[in-house]
Amino acid sequence: MSKYRVLLTDFAWEDLEIEKQTLTDGGAELIVATEKDEDSLAALAQQHQVDAIMTNWAQVTEKVISASPNVKIVARLGIGLDNIDMDYCTQHGILVTNTPDYCLIEVAEHTLALLFACARKVAMYHHDTMSGKYDLQAGPMMRRMEGQTLGIVGLGNIGEILAKKAKCLGLNVLATSRSGKTMEGVETVELDRLLAESDFVSLLIPATPETRKSFGAEQFRKMKPTAYLINTARGAIVDHDALAAALEGGEIAGAALDVQDPEPCDLTIAPYNDPRVIVTPHAAFVSVESLENMRSRVARQVIDCLEGKTPENVRNGLAAG
Repeated sequence: MSKYRVLLTDFAWEDLEIEKQTLTDGGAELIVATEKDEDSLAALAQQHQVDAIMTNWAQVTEKVISASPNVKIVARLGIGLDNIDMDYCTQHGILVTNTPDYCLIEVAEHTLALLFACARKVAMYHHDTMSGKYDLQAGPMMRRMEGQTLGIVGLGNIGEILAKKAKCLGLNVLATSRSGKTMEGVETVELDRLLAESDFVSLLIPATPETRKSFGAEQFRKMKPTAYLINTARGAIVDHDALAAALEGGEIAGAALDVQDPEPCDLTIAPYNDPRVIVTPHAAFVSVESLENMRSRVARQVIDCLEGKTPENVRNGLAAG
């Protein structure tokens, strides 16, 4: 009989063999939720009196966590922690972990891919061509990427990788940095200047109460009318109604959104149905390598905690035991 029970709220991959192997070896049974709404998760946590919660996208609220007094850790299968009630966990001595470095390269590469798609109008040309409109002159004339400016809002680990790759392509790079981080060959500037001078604006900041809808009408007005917004961070950062209005008013040229709010978004409404907007399904983090790395590490975090060890990447300053 298993010593521990671990609730998995949701997952975005084909199987759970990696998680099951690590958890089973550690004496834990994996309880997999079939519904991810708050009431269903709370009921499942209470029914099995779970010792740990692993979560991908589902909201892990106070109601879910408190449903089992045995919970010692909430482990995020990913980077962002905006779907976990951090305050409740900290107040009740429950560890919160994540894997902040598992997909840095993937997100930087996806951001760069979206930049290419915007600059070379890949999505527009594909759609028009497949619809029978074989016209290389469709839409405004493209400009050479080399020599244009990429503005990175948030020079963190992903931003640094993106900047290095962009510089290799001949792009000028500006960045904002709340932490004061600097990087050779990258000019750190205030946001207003970045918006005014950038041809591509990449959002790479976390979603917090302070950053929610922080990118709105005021910011779009400060961008070049030829500029593109690229968001591979969190959908909640952008005011999507303001984005739709900015596109309608010609304040920016287009956008590429790997993240939306909510997810999945309604693709029939603006800004998502605008032909100048590229939408991908929160896929920037995905690769065979990144998922294997993240899944095995999170399962290990859970077992370490349940065995009284302090796991890696505890985000709320607590220790096991």
